[in-house]
Amino acid sequence: MKLNILAIDQGTSSTKALVVSESGDVIGEAEVSVHPKAVGGGGVEQDPEELLESIIQAGRAALASAAVSVAAVGIANQGETVVAWDGANGQTISSAISWQDRRSSVVTDRMRDSASRLQQITGLPLDPYFTAPKLKWLTDRTPGPARVTGIDAWINFRLTGRAITDSSTASRSLLLDLDTRRWSSEAAALFDIDVETLPDVVDCAGFFGETSVFGPTLPVTGLAVDQQAALIGENCLDVGEGKCTYGTGAFLLITSGKEPRRSSNGLSASVAWQYGSEHAYCLDGQIYTAGSAVEWLRKMGLVKGAADLDGLAASAARDSKVICVPSLAGLGAPYWQPRAKAHLEGMTLDTGPAEIVLAVLQGIACQVAVLVRSAESDLSQQLVSLRVDGGLTRSSVLMQLQADLLQMPVELFPSPHATVLGVASLARHGADASSSISQGLPKSGRRFEPLISGDEAAERLTQWEEAAVRVLAAARSGSQ
Repeated sequence: MKLNILAIDQGTSSTKALVVSESGDVIGEAEVSVHPKAVGGGGVEQDPEELLESIIQAGRAALASAAVSVAAVGIANQGETVVAWDGANGQTISSAISWQDRRSSVVTDRMRDSASRLQQITGLPLDPYFTAPKLKWLTDRTPGPARVTGIDAWINFRLTGRAITDSSTASRSLLLDLDTRRWSSEAAALFDIDVETLPDVVDCAGFFGETSVFGPTLPVTGLAVDQQAALIGENCLDVGEGKCTYGTGAFLLITSGKEPRRSSNGLSASVAWQYGSEHAYCLDGQIYTAGSAVEWLRKMGLVKGAADLDGLAASAARDSKVICVPSLAGLGAPYWQPRAKAHLEGMTLDTGPAEIVLAVLQGIACQVAVLVRSAESDLSQQLVSLRVDGGLTRSSVLMQLQADLLQMPVELFPSPHATVLGVASLARHGADASSSISQGLPKSGRRFEPLISGDEAAERLTQWEEAAVRVLAAARSGSQ
């Protein structure tokens, strides 16, 4: 049988399924929307059964579209989202608490004295973005006996009967020892979590069980968190190669090699991939609102949708001084301020929708530029270019802003399926260890070159960082 793979990316706003051939060609695809909802107090929840059903529907539709046999299944998960469920039968007890949910800041606030030790163990800063604070928060609010895990462990249980999590996903939890890539009893104890209740940690490629939910009984051979899957999908396999995904949030990952590095510049350190004797780490930074900032613009009536961004932004006054810090769900790396609020400044009577839209796009690009600079400092080397993917890369204005601020080329990934192609590569290797995880991956496509001087880029970034400092000060003082 040819090693065609059914690869699935279960994301925040949709689930995408592809049938991918040995050569990397997409021969069948489907996508099913899912519906996160804000619940107040910084809460964002999803219906876990809707997430699972979207996986099944998208997988079946992709197989029907391809009309070929597949050898195995790979699944990428949205990461850092948690759910309470019955450990015996897999029935859910709670909503899924999204990675965007900030309510567990009450947990992290009382653990500040443990922040340094947790970062030393896990490579992650103490922040409600990661899994463990949400596990503790949800456990404390779930009556009766329940198993509380990451969403991936529950999905894997419902598909294969095994409550497992791969090492890349586990490394996003604040509970994994980054050096050993095993659960840390010390970290778990700091959160008052029984390490015995955590799912087993497995490789990203291997045999993880079988599922028949898609029709034929198929082995599940690839598992990864979405951003690490995209890192593989964009062929960023060597030290210093990096990508940024512009989706609901924006996520920068840079491969850092076989030895774990703790960031000195506010980034996270995680497992990039692990299979057999092979493993690698990455440095990463998270921006919580990218595509969701555009959705906010739509709700405000400033744009009809993402397709309007470039036309409107291009019409903005060339001398516009409007600056936006689009921290609509707090600030992630390298600031780690969950209480930060979005900020607009420099508006005058001449300011219109175009100037605000441009400021939001530039705010996103400035945050990515700050992350890249932090990663370069941690690695003591400069990136040559940045590979990019995700829905917002359709905005040429945003991509040009990014190249300008970075003062380096931005290489647009030629496929909209980086995450799915990455987990397909892992699943193919899990089904056939002789295959390379780089097999069949496409090369970069269109390049955006810097069009402004280094001095102008530095001035723009400095002005934005000064605004971010004001946002942070307001959040710390509680004046926002």
